[in-house]
Amino acid sequence: MNAIAPPERGFTQAELEARCARAQQRMHALELDAMLLTTEPQVRYFSGFLTQFWHSPTRPWFLLVPLDGKPVAVIPSIGVAGMRQTWIDDIRSWSSPQPDDDGISLLRDAIQGLPKRFGRIGATLGVESILRMPALDFRRLQGGLKGVEFVDCARLMLQLCSVKSAAEIAKIRYVCELASDSFNALPGKIRCGQSERDILRQMRIDLLERGADNTPYIVSASGPDGYGDIIMGPSDRVLQQGDVMIIDTGTLYDGYFCDFDRNYAFGHASDVARRAYDTVYRSTDAGLAAARPGATTTDLWQAMWSILEDGGAQGNDVGRMGHGLGAQLTEWPSLTASDRTPLEPGMVITLEPGMEFSTGKMMVHEENIVITESGAELLSKRAAAELPVVS
Repeated sequence: MNAIAPPERGFTQAELEARCARAQQRMHALELDAMLLTTEPQVRYFSGFLTQFWHSPTRPWFLLVPLDGKPVAVIPSIGVAGMRQTWIDDIRSWSSPQPDDDGISLLRDAIQGLPKRFGRIGATLGVESILRMPALDFRRLQGGLKGVEFVDCARLMLQLCSVKSAAEIAKIRYVCELASDSFNALPGKIRCGQSERDILRQMRIDLLERGADNTPYIVSASGPDGYGDIIMGPSDRVLQQGDVMIIDTGTLYDGYFCDFDRNYAFGHASDVARRAYDTVYRSTDAGLAAARPGATTTDLWQAMWSILEDGGAQGNDVGRMGHGLGAQLTEWPSLTASDRTPLEPGMVITLEPGMEFSTGKMMVHEENIVITESGAELLSKRAAAELPVVS
Protein backbone atom coordinates (compact mmCIF):
# COMPACT_ATOMS: atom_id res chain seq x y z
CA MET A 1 0.00 0.00 0.00
CA ASN A 2 2.94 2.36 0.75
CA ALA A 3 5.43 3.61 -1.83
CA ILE A 4 8.33 3.76 0.64
CA ALA A 5 9.46 1.23 3.21
CA PRO A 6 9.12 2.17 6.88
CA PRO A 7 12.38 3.45 8.36
CA GLU A 8 14.10 1.52 11.11
CA ARG A 9 12.65 2.22 14.53
CA GLY A 10 14.68 3.86 17.25
CA PHE A 11 18.12 5.42 16.90
CA THR A 12 21.66 4.14 16.96
CA GLN A 13 23.80 4.73 20.01
CA ALA A 14 26.10 6.82 17.83
CA GLU A 15 23.26 9.24 17.11
CA LEU A 16 22.30 9.55 20.76
CA GLU A 17 25.95 10.12 21.68
CA ALA A 18 26.19 12.84 19.02
CA ARG A 19 23.12 14.58 20.46
CA CYS A 20 24.70 14.62 23.91
CA ALA A 21 28.03 15.87 22.56
CA ARG A 22 26.28 18.68 20.67
CA ALA A 23 24.38 19.67 23.80
CA GLN A 24 27.46 19.51 26.02
CA GLN A 25 29.38 21.79 23.70
CA ARG A 26 26.64 24.38 24.07
CA MET A 27 26.47 23.76 27.82
CA HIS A 28 30.16 24.63 28.16
CA ALA A 29 29.51 27.95 26.44
CA LEU A 30 26.54 28.63 28.74
CA GLU A 31 28.47 27.52 31.84
CA LEU A 32 26.09 24.74 32.87
CA ASP A 33 27.20 21.80 34.97
CA ALA A 34 24.16 19.81 33.85
CA MET A 35 20.67 20.04 32.43
CA LEU A 36 17.68 18.67 34.34
CA LEU A 37 15.07 17.41 31.86
CA THR A 38 11.58 16.28 32.84
CA THR A 39 9.35 16.07 29.76
CA GLU A 40 8.80 13.12 27.44
CA PRO A 41 10.30 14.67 24.27
CA GLN A 42 13.40 15.87 26.13
CA VAL A 43 14.01 12.58 27.96
CA ARG A 44 13.48 10.66 24.72
CA TYR A 45 15.77 12.99 22.74
CA PHE A 46 18.84 12.05 24.77
CA SER A 47 17.96 8.52 25.90
CA GLY A 48 15.86 6.98 23.13
CA PHE A 49 13.32 5.95 25.80
CA LEU A 50 9.93 5.68 24.05
CA THR A 51 6.86 4.61 25.99
CA GLN A 52 3.16 5.43 26.09
CA PHE A 53 3.32 5.51 29.88
CA TRP A 54 3.85 9.28 29.87
CA HIS A 55 0.08 9.57 29.46
CA SER A 56 -0.07 8.87 33.19
CA PRO A 57 0.60 12.17 35.00
CA THR A 58 1.12 10.61 38.43
CA ARG A 59 4.86 9.97 38.37
CA PRO A 60 7.69 12.43 37.66
CA TRP A 61 10.66 11.38 35.49
CA PHE A 62 14.09 12.99 35.50
CA LEU A 63 17.08 12.88 33.18
CA LEU A 64 20.35 14.64 33.97
CA VAL A 65 22.62 15.54 31.06
CA PRO A 66 26.00 16.33 32.66
CA LEU A 67 28.67 18.59 31.22
CA ASP A 68 30.71 15.50 30.39
CA GLY A 69 29.78 11.84 30.07
CA LYS A 70 26.51 9.98 29.63
CA PRO A 71 23.10 11.05 30.94
CA VAL A 72 21.83 9.84 34.31
CA ALA A 73 18.23 8.63 34.59
CA VAL A 74 16.38 9.16 37.87
CA ILE A 75 13.08 7.44 37.25
CA PRO A 76 10.25 5.50 38.90
CA SER A 77 11.04 1.81 39.32
CA ILE A 78 8.21 0.90 36.92
CA GLY A 79 10.35 2.30 34.09
CA VAL A 80 13.69 0.68 34.89
CA ALA A 81 13.26 -2.37 32.64
CA GLY A 82 12.44 -0.12 29.68
CA MET A 83 15.28 2.31 30.35
CA ARG A 84 17.73 -0.59 30.49
CA GLN A 85 16.94 -1.20 26.81
CA THR A 86 18.47 2.19 25.97
CA TRP A 87 22.12 3.23 26.02
CA ILE A 88 21.73 4.73 29.52
CA ASP A 89 23.51 2.65 32.16
CA ASP A 90 23.32 4.93 35.24
CA ILE A 91 19.69 4.40 36.24
CA ARG A 92 18.55 5.35 39.73
CA SER A 93 15.01 4.53 40.78
CA TRP A 94 12.46 4.72 43.56
CA SER A 95 9.03 3.20 44.09
CA SER A 96 6.59 5.86 42.89
CA PRO A 97 4.17 7.39 43.68
CA GLN A 98 5.46 8.67 47.00
CA PRO A 99 4.00 12.18 47.38
CA ASP A 100 6.14 12.99 50.43
CA ASP A 101 9.36 12.39 48.49
CA ASP A 102 8.68 11.45 44.87
CA GLY A 103 12.28 11.05 43.78
CA ILE A 104 13.42 14.45 45.02
CA SER A 105 16.03 13.24 47.53
CA LEU A 106 17.34 10.76 44.95
CA LEU A 107 17.53 13.50 42.34
CA ARG A 108 19.24 15.85 44.80
CA ASP A 109 21.89 13.24 45.57
CA ALA A 110 22.46 12.62 41.86
CA ILE A 111 23.00 16.34 41.23
CA GLN A 112 25.29 16.67 44.23
CA GLY A 113 27.37 13.79 42.88
CA LEU A 114 28.10 15.56 39.61
CA PRO A 115 31.37 17.46 39.18
CA LYS A 116 30.90 21.15 40.01
CA ARG A 117 32.55 23.64 37.71
CA PHE A 118 30.10 26.50 37.35
CA GLY A 119 27.50 25.83 40.07
CA ARG A 120 24.68 26.19 37.52
CA ILE A 121 22.04 23.64 36.50
CA GLY A 122 19.84 24.24 33.46
CA ALA A 123 16.11 23.53 33.63
CA THR A 124 13.37 24.23 31.11
CA LEU A 125 11.82 27.27 32.76
CA GLY A 126 11.22 29.62 29.84
CA VAL A 127 9.68 29.96 26.41
CA GLU A 128 7.63 27.03 25.04
CA SER A 129 8.51 24.79 27.97
CA ILE A 130 7.07 23.19 31.06
CA LEU A 131 8.65 21.68 34.13
CA ARG A 132 6.90 18.33 34.46
CA MET A 133 7.09 17.98 38.23
CA PRO A 134 5.21 19.56 41.13
CA ALA A 135 6.26 23.17 41.63
CA LEU A 136 6.58 22.56 45.35
CA ASP A 137 8.97 19.67 44.68
CA PHE A 138 11.10 21.92 42.48
CA ARG A 139 11.28 24.43 45.34
CA ARG A 140 12.34 21.63 47.69
CA LEU A 141 15.01 20.56 45.24
CA GLN A 142 16.34 24.10 44.99
CA GLY A 143 16.35 24.51 48.77
CA GLY A 144 18.25 21.27 49.27
CA LEU A 145 21.09 22.14 46.90
CA LYS A 146 23.38 24.71 48.46
CA GLY A 147 25.66 26.61 46.12
CA VAL A 148 23.68 25.52 43.05
CA GLU A 149 21.78 27.97 40.87
CA PHE A 150 19.01 26.82 38.53
CA VAL A 151 18.89 28.75 35.26
CA ASP A 152 16.69 28.53 32.19
CA CYS A 153 17.84 26.24 29.37
CA ALA A 154 14.56 26.15 27.45
CA ARG A 155 15.86 28.02 24.43
CA LEU A 156 18.93 25.78 24.24
CA MET A 157 16.68 22.72 24.10
CA LEU A 158 14.44 24.32 21.46
CA GLN A 159 17.45 25.10 19.29
CA LEU A 160 18.97 21.63 19.69
CA CYS A 161 15.75 19.83 18.79
CA SER A 162 14.88 22.12 15.88
CA VAL A 163 17.65 20.72 13.63
CA LYS A 164 16.82 17.11 12.78
CA SER A 165 19.15 14.26 11.89
CA ALA A 166 18.72 12.23 8.72
CA ALA A 167 17.12 9.44 10.79
CA GLU A 168 14.59 11.85 12.33
CA ILE A 169 13.73 13.31 8.93
CA ALA A 170 13.20 9.81 7.53
CA LYS A 171 10.56 9.09 10.17
CA ILE A 172 8.76 12.37 9.48
CA ARG A 173 8.95 11.82 5.71
CA TYR A 174 7.43 8.36 6.14
CA VAL A 175 4.48 9.47 8.26
CA CYS A 176 3.91 12.39 5.86
CA GLU A 177 3.72 9.83 3.05
CA LEU A 178 1.14 7.77 4.94
CA ALA A 179 -1.03 10.80 5.69
CA SER A 180 -0.69 12.17 2.14
CA ASP A 181 -1.86 8.88 0.64
CA SER A 182 -4.74 8.70 3.10
CA PHE A 183 -5.82 12.26 2.23
CA ASN A 184 -5.58 11.51 -1.50
CA ALA A 185 -7.74 8.39 -1.17
CA LEU A 186 -10.37 10.06 0.99
CA PRO A 187 -12.58 11.72 -1.70
CA GLY A 188 -13.42 8.31 -3.16
CA LYS A 189 -14.54 6.98 0.22
CA ILE A 190 -16.73 9.76 1.64
CA ARG A 191 -19.94 11.48 0.54
CA CYS A 192 -22.55 14.06 1.39
CA GLY A 193 -24.74 12.95 4.24
CA GLN A 194 -21.90 11.75 6.45
CA SER A 195 -20.95 13.58 9.61
CA GLU A 196 -17.53 15.08 10.30
CA ARG A 197 -17.09 12.52 13.06
CA ASP A 198 -17.85 9.59 10.76
CA ILE A 199 -15.40 10.83 8.12
CA LEU A 200 -12.58 11.30 10.60
CA ARG A 201 -13.23 7.86 12.08
CA GLN A 202 -12.77 6.39 8.60
CA MET A 203 -9.55 8.29 8.08
CA ARG A 204 -8.12 7.30 11.44
CA ILE A 205 -8.72 3.64 10.64
CA ASP A 206 -7.19 4.09 7.19
CA LEU A 207 -4.05 5.68 8.67
CA LEU A 208 -3.58 2.76 11.05
CA GLU A 209 -4.04 0.27 8.22
CA ARG A 210 -1.39 2.10 6.20
CA GLY A 211 1.16 1.69 9.00
CA ALA A 212 0.79 4.70 11.29
CA ASP A 213 1.30 4.06 15.00
CA ASN A 214 -1.36 6.48 16.20
CA THR A 215 -3.30 9.57 15.23
CA PRO A 216 -3.55 11.57 18.45
CA TYR A 217 -4.54 14.74 16.61
CA ILE A 218 -7.19 14.80 13.89
CA VAL A 219 -9.63 17.69 13.73
CA SER A 220 -12.13 19.05 11.26
CA ALA A 221 -14.47 21.95 10.56
CA SER A 222 -17.02 22.59 7.85
CA GLY A 223 -19.61 24.98 6.54
CA PRO A 224 -21.02 26.56 3.37
CA ASP A 225 -18.01 27.81 1.31
CA GLY A 226 -15.69 27.70 4.35
CA TYR A 227 -15.45 27.24 8.10
CA GLY A 228 -15.20 29.39 11.22
CA ASP A 229 -12.52 27.61 13.26
CA ILE A 230 -9.78 25.01 12.83
CA ILE A 231 -9.32 23.41 16.26
CA MET A 232 -12.68 22.33 17.70
CA GLY A 233 -14.00 19.44 15.57
CA PRO A 234 -14.92 16.86 14.63
CA SER A 235 -18.57 17.55 15.32
CA ASP A 236 -21.73 15.65 14.45
CA ARG A 237 -22.48 18.16 11.69
CA VAL A 238 -23.64 16.41 8.50
CA LEU A 239 -21.93 17.48 5.27
CA GLN A 240 -24.25 19.05 2.69
CA GLN A 241 -24.01 20.23 -0.91
CA GLY A 242 -21.84 23.35 -1.13
CA ASP A 243 -19.95 22.71 2.12
CA VAL A 244 -16.18 22.99 2.44
CA MET A 245 -14.48 20.79 5.03
CA ILE A 246 -10.95 20.99 6.40
CA ILE A 247 -9.22 18.00 8.00
CA ASP A 248 -5.96 18.54 9.90
CA THR A 249 -3.99 15.59 11.22
CA GLY A 250 -1.01 15.03 13.46
CA THR A 251 -0.23 11.35 12.91
CA LEU A 252 2.68 9.46 14.51
CA TYR A 253 5.31 7.00 13.39
CA ASP A 254 7.95 5.92 15.93
CA GLY A 255 7.41 9.02 18.04
CA TYR A 256 7.52 11.58 15.18
CA PHE A 257 4.63 13.63 13.82
CA CYS A 258 3.36 14.89 10.53
CA ASP A 259 1.08 17.93 10.73
CA PHE A 260 -0.79 19.13 7.66
CA ASP A 261 -4.33 19.60 6.40
CA ARG A 262 -6.48 19.21 3.32
CA ASN A 263 -9.69 20.90 2.16
CA TYR A 264 -12.61 19.29 0.33
CA ALA A 265 -15.78 20.69 -1.24
CA PHE A 266 -18.93 18.58 -1.19
CA GLY A 267 -21.14 18.31 -4.25
CA HIS A 268 -19.78 21.46 -5.87
CA ALA A 269 -17.39 24.32 -5.07
CA SER A 270 -18.55 27.89 -5.33
CA ASP A 271 -16.46 30.54 -7.06
CA VAL A 272 -15.73 32.23 -3.72
CA ALA A 273 -14.48 28.95 -2.21
CA ARG A 274 -12.33 28.25 -5.26
CA ARG A 275 -10.77 31.71 -5.11
CA ALA A 276 -10.00 31.38 -1.40
CA TYR A 277 -8.44 27.96 -1.96
CA ASP A 278 -6.37 29.28 -4.87
CA THR A 279 -5.12 32.15 -2.70
CA VAL A 280 -3.89 29.97 0.18
CA TYR A 281 -2.40 27.50 -2.31
CA ARG A 282 -0.38 30.25 -4.03
CA SER A 283 0.58 31.60 -0.61
CA THR A 284 2.02 28.19 0.27
CA ASP A 285 3.98 28.22 -2.99
CA ALA A 286 5.43 31.61 -2.00
CA GLY A 287 6.49 30.26 1.38
CA LEU A 288 8.07 27.22 -0.25
CA ALA A 289 10.05 29.42 -2.67
CA ALA A 290 11.29 31.62 0.18
CA ALA A 291 12.36 28.71 2.41
CA ARG A 292 16.14 28.35 2.28
CA PRO A 293 19.10 28.47 4.69
CA GLY A 294 19.71 31.99 5.93
CA ALA A 295 16.16 33.15 5.34
CA THR A 296 14.19 33.81 8.50
CA THR A 297 10.83 32.65 9.72
CA THR A 298 9.68 36.23 9.23
CA ASP A 299 10.77 36.16 5.58
CA LEU A 300 8.50 33.16 5.04
CA TRP A 301 5.64 34.84 6.89
CA GLN A 302 5.98 37.96 4.76
CA ALA A 303 6.13 35.98 1.51
CA MET A 304 2.93 34.15 2.40
CA TRP A 305 1.09 37.12 3.86
CA SER A 306 1.70 39.28 0.79
CA ILE A 307 -0.22 36.74 -1.34
CA LEU A 308 -3.02 36.50 1.19
CA GLU A 309 -3.30 40.27 1.44
CA ASP A 310 -3.44 40.68 -2.34
CA GLY A 311 -6.07 37.92 -2.43
CA GLY A 312 -8.44 39.83 -0.18
CA ALA A 313 -7.62 38.42 3.24
CA GLN A 314 -9.58 40.22 5.94
CA GLY A 315 -7.25 38.88 8.62
CA ASN A 316 -5.56 35.87 10.19
CA ASP A 317 -6.36 35.19 13.84
CA VAL A 318 -4.34 31.95 14.05
CA GLY A 319 -1.30 33.92 15.26
CA ARG A 320 1.29 32.33 12.99
CA MET A 321 1.59 30.72 9.57
CA GLY A 322 3.68 27.69 10.42
CA HIS A 323 5.95 26.18 13.05
CA GLY A 324 8.56 23.57 13.80
CA LEU A 325 7.63 19.90 13.73
CA GLY A 326 9.10 16.65 15.02
CA ALA A 327 8.77 14.73 18.26
CA GLN A 328 5.98 17.15 19.15
CA LEU A 329 3.04 18.18 17.00
CA THR A 330 4.19 21.78 17.15
CA GLU A 331 7.73 22.85 17.96
CA TRP A 332 9.81 26.02 17.90
CA PRO A 333 10.15 28.25 15.91
CA SER A 334 6.96 30.04 14.86
CA LEU A 335 6.45 31.69 11.47
CA THR A 336 5.32 35.16 12.52
CA ALA A 337 5.91 38.76 11.54
CA SER A 338 8.39 39.21 14.38
CA ASP A 339 10.04 35.81 15.12
CA ARG A 340 13.07 36.28 12.82
CA THR A 341 14.65 32.88 13.51
CA PRO A 342 17.22 32.00 10.81
CA LEU A 343 16.48 28.76 8.98
CA GLU A 344 19.13 26.01 8.98
CA PRO A 345 19.51 22.80 6.99
CA GLY A 346 17.75 20.01 8.87
CA MET A 347 14.92 22.14 10.23
CA VAL A 348 11.50 20.58 9.63
CA ILE A 349 8.70 23.15 9.56
CA THR A 350 5.14 23.59 8.44
CA LEU A 351 3.90 26.20 5.99
CA GLU A 352 0.39 27.11 7.13
CA PRO A 353 -1.09 30.18 5.46
CA GLY A 354 -4.68 30.91 6.38
CA MET A 355 -7.09 33.77 6.00
CA GLU A 356 -10.55 34.95 6.84
CA PHE A 357 -11.94 35.78 3.39
CA SER A 358 -15.43 36.83 4.53
CA THR A 359 -17.07 37.26 7.90
CA GLY A 360 -16.89 33.95 9.75
CA LYS A 361 -15.34 32.12 6.78
CA MET A 362 -11.77 30.81 6.77
CA MET A 363 -9.54 28.88 4.39
CA VAL A 364 -6.31 27.35 5.72
CA HIS A 365 -3.70 25.24 3.94
CA GLU A 366 -0.69 23.42 5.37
CA GLU A 367 2.31 21.47 4.06
CA ASN A 368 5.39 19.99 5.77
CA ILE A 369 8.89 20.76 4.51
CA VAL A 370 12.53 20.22 5.45
CA ILE A 371 15.17 22.90 4.91
CA THR A 372 18.06 21.59 2.80
CA GLU A 373 21.40 23.10 1.79
CA SER A 374 19.88 24.34 -1.46
CA GLY A 375 16.36 25.32 -0.40
CA ALA A 376 13.42 23.28 0.80
CA GLU A 377 11.98 19.83 0.14
CA LEU A 378 8.34 18.89 0.53
CA LEU A 379 7.78 16.03 2.96
CA SER A 380 4.00 15.97 2.50
CA LYS A 381 2.77 15.31 -1.03
CA ARG A 382 1.61 18.63 -2.47
CA ALA A 383 -2.13 19.16 -2.28
CA ALA A 384 -4.24 19.38 -5.42
CA ALA A 385 -3.87 22.73 -7.20
CA GLU A 386 -7.68 23.06 -7.35
CA LEU A 387 -10.13 22.50 -4.50
CA PRO A 388 -11.06 18.77 -4.61
CA VAL A 389 -14.79 18.08 -4.92
CA VAL A 390 -16.41 15.07 -3.24
CA SER A 391 -19.23 13.82 -5.44
